[in-house]
Amino acid sequence: MPSAINIYQVFTRLFRNDIKTNKPYGTIEENGCSKFEHFTPRALQTIREFGITHIWFTGVLRHASCTSYQEYGIAPNNPHIVKGQAGSPYAITDYYDIDPDLAINPQNRMAEFEALLKRCHKEKLKVIIDFVPNHAAREYNSINQPDDIGQLGANDNPNHAFLPSNNFYYLPNNGFQIPKGLNFPYTHRAKQYTEFPAKATGNDAYTAQPSINDWYETVKLNYGIDYLNGGQKHFNPIPDTWHKMLHIMKFWIHKGVDGLRCDMAEMVPVEFWQWAIPQVKKINEEIIIIAEVYKPTEYKKFLDAGFDYLYDKVGLYDISRLLVEGNGSAKEITNLWQQYEGFSHRMLRFLENHDEQRIASQHFAGDPWRAVPAMVLAATLNAGPLMLYFGQEIGENAAYSEGFSGDDGRTSIFDYWHVAEYQKWVNNGKFNTQQLSKNQVELRNFYQKLNELRLNSKAVANGSFYDLMWANPHLNQDKIYAYLRHHLNEVLLIVINFDLHTEYNLKLKIPADAITIAGLCNTNPWQATELIFNYHETTLYPQDALGDGIPIHLKANGVVVYKLV
Repeated sequence: MPSAINIYQVFTRLFRNDIKTNKPYGTIEENGCSKFEHFTPRALQTIREFGITHIWFTGVLRHASCTSYQEYGIAPNNPHIVKGQAGSPYAITDYYDIDPDLAINPQNRMAEFEALLKRCHKEKLKVIIDFVPNHAAREYNSINQPDDIGQLGANDNPNHAFLPSNNFYYLPNNGFQIPKGLNFPYTHRAKQYTEFPAKATGNDAYTAQPSINDWYETVKLNYGIDYLNGGQKHFNPIPDTWHKMLHIMKFWIHKGVDGLRCDMAEMVPVEFWQWAIPQVKKINEEIIIIAEVYKPTEYKKFLDAGFDYLYDKVGLYDISRLLVEGNGSAKEITNLWQQYEGFSHRMLRFLENHDEQRIASQHFAGDPWRAVPAMVLAATLNAGPLMLYFGQEIGENAAYSEGFSGDDGRTSIFDYWHVAEYQKWVNNGKFNTQQLSKNQVELRNFYQKLNELRLNSKAVANGSFYDLMWANPHLNQDKIYAYLRHHLNEVLLIVINFDLHTEYNLKLKIPADAITIAGLCNTNPWQATELIFNYHETTLYPQDALGDGIPIHLKANGVVVYKLV
């Protein structure tokens, strides 16, 4: 049975926001904010019908923010250590709490999240949330942690830069200083922020004054590695931080989440993951745990530690982006899968997420259709998960400066905002295509067909891969890429043209061993049905495949996905 995973990442705060003010650096009162309740049964049904199996709700945990919920025991954080009015969802202030921005009644924020979980599960959607293990907010203060779990840093000895038993790293005798040049509208009247001694900053900045480009709003967690003395490891006895972070993982699994996306997992020692993941899997062996890792030389280590999937950013994303922009070479795809031999099916493929620029933005392709070949590649190259970012399917271009984020081609994770094009699909809670342009509807249909192909095709979800490029040296190796996906009696032939301006009428050879391995008949004609754009059905002949090649017509920036019978 097919078992593809199709993930839809939603930046929860921005999902549905009917307030159209869009004031740069605007407050929640001025610019508005989405709520868990906006994920209605209708919304979730529509997402599932789009071909999604998992929703990654980004920004669920309580994090540093300039917004006050004083009446609920949550003070606003000092603006000097908050990025944007809304704040970064990766500067966690309480690992056991929910962002009150997302609740209709902040007092009931956990219950509202639990209700969302139930709605998702009722619609047969699984839920992924972030686990942020490397760093926490500078003003971390849990008010919801269990009584038997100590506050992070409560028992630290800050007179030592490093102790295995400390939860943080310190700079003794040095007070924290805000970065030079930190000057935003929301910081003008802010009180001075005091932190003594200063703690090391989340991106391994061991200085009392991080730069404005550092993760200055966060502090690094101490897993027992003495970074200032050659990275000496102090793992026996098990460091206190390990126990605390494992408890947090278990807490959310017991709540019923189906997956954890582990932020900057590579900045946490792999030994922690080797110790923690098996214990988490004992609670629910079907939990999926995804690692944000950017060092290919470390991939095998993190997979062996128990991660189910790793980000394929430094790899397929980078190769694909170059091709979409009219640069690079398709030959790099062959080099990549050879590097990933044995674990390509455990790489999570994407072309957008909250960290990357929107395809349709002027900072990337400027046209969402230019990514069609790369998206087909990401969806069908192997059996690993595919991830889409909310709005990608309608060509959201992030053509605005929201405040802290600036006009950088990304949808802001720091500001309150109304994402106008996406709200056309939201359509005041109707969640339909009535307000979308014809072009947006066609783009969304393309993505839906791609999702459905992954869900319905045994060859994509469970099949093997055969690279045809070695047998076709006569093709433009920089722009054309062709391969087979096959499983039992299902065979897909996928041919991709990354050339933005040139169409090709080519002859594609399929060698005898590929025909045998894929289980194709080598005597009778093959009936070929195109699955994505429904261009046509045609007859192909094995004698052509073994001879000069079968005829394939590729439009500029075009793709054919044939099912061969």
